[in-house]
Amino acid sequence: MRLRAGLPVLWHGPTQVRIGTDPRWAVVLDDLSPSAARALVSLPPGCDERSVLAASRREHVPDDEAAAVVAHLRSAHLLVDGRVGDSADAAVWGLLEADGDGCSVLARRGAARVRVSGLGRLGAGLVMTLAGAGVGRIELDDEATVTRHDIGWAGLTTRDVGSRRSHAVARALHDAAPTVRTDRPGSGPVDLVVLVEHDVADPARHRALVTDGVPHLSVVVLEASVLVGPLVLPGRTPCLRCLDLHRAERDVGWPAVAAQLAVRRPQPEETILAAVAGPLAAAQAVAHLDGRPSAVQGAAIEVRLPDVSPRLLQWATHPQCGCTGLP
Repeated sequence: MRLRAGLPVLWHGPTQVRIGTDPRWAVVLDDLSPSAARALVSLPPGCDERSVLAASRREHVPDDEAAAVVAHLRSAHLLVDGRVGDSADAAVWGLLEADGDGCSVLARRGAARVRVSGLGRLGAGLVMTLAGAGVGRIELDDEATVTRHDIGWAGLTTRDVGSRRSHAVARALHDAAPTVRTDRPGSGPVDLVVLVEHDVADPARHRALVTDGVPHLSVVVLEASVLVGPLVLPGRTPCLRCLDLHRAERDVGWPAVAAQLAVRRPQPEETILAAVAGPLAAAQAVAHLDGRPSAVQGAAIEVRLPDVSPRLLQWATHPQCGCTGLP
């Protein structure tokens, strides 16, 4: 057992020590003897239980007090199995998980398979974030060619201009994360599909995923904003047709507008929006892969220029859609 990696041990007063700074798990040990407080503050990051006891002996802390301190650390899940904390991600997720096992999170992600369709600036950055978060297999779906608007981002360079986006992103991904497998779209069942689209979500693409029962996350790049969401769990959460029906109730011209947007030529993606929205989309994707509720089930996170401060938009299943009646 060892102290969780990344947690600072801070002097909080002559008889008090604070371990960690995040209010979700930080602990203040009080009523310590001054010698026990000195022993704890002297601990190196990620030290094991024996080091805690050894530091206590050096400061002449009574054995019963040293044992009580160790028991307190263990009950607060601050002393954990030595496997947790072998990587920065495992250390953080070990703190966030109720059972304290960050390795189980990374194991689930390593076994997951995600398809990302749309590999412009936002999509390419999203892929890199998923790979860095531990997703083991990623299908790259975009046959468009790399342009000068795509380079200088997510590992793409001038040598990639003119090549297929899927090939260029695969090359950059293998340079950054060689253990991640890249597959052709449709080469096997996937845990999640992320669709990065422009102007409007294509109903035909999403309808097929709903029919097949495939969880999918919609990301729509607009002229000065991005909508991350909804995450659609077919038969359980509102789908994109629900959203279109709600919009049509508010604006009778929406179906005609949507039809025109669906065939509009995609515009280059703005850098700041791609840099903010890509990781936000990745966060919602890994929430689903981890088995946690996502913030964008029946909702979307809107990121707008110039301040790019995310705000949550929510809606319910539309009564005329029937998507939640699917098996």
